[in-house]
Amino acid sequence: MATTASRAKPVRTGLPLAREDRAERLADLFHALSDPTRIRILAALRNGEQCVCNLTGLLVAQQSRLSFHMKTLKDAGLVKDRREGRWIHYSLVPEAVEEIRVALEELEAAAKSCAASCCRT
Repeated sequence: MATTASRAKPVRTGLPLAREDRAERLADLFHALSDPTRIRILAALRNGEQCVCNLTGLLVAQQSRLSFHMKTLKDAGLVKDRREGRWIHYSLVPEAVEEIRVALEELEAAAKSCAASCCRT
């Protein structure tokens, strides 16, 4: 069972990112989330690794279209792949999902704080 090296941007964990780097990273992640087909793919991967043949059937997508979306998700670091024979299997990258969760929690906390203190007369 050989694994393929992912060409995705490395998921950065542990060390704090500079604001510009973090903003770029989050922009890549949210861009990958900006398409309904990619959201459907991620939803299918919530239940674990999926063979590309299952994703093609599930999404009723042409192989070339699915490949485009998978490349976008891989480049953002949201999914990883491994090859088994002639099939490619995809799975979520938990660290990338965690990055999104943390960013949204920070945004939520800032919005709540601002709503409680901003523009009050």
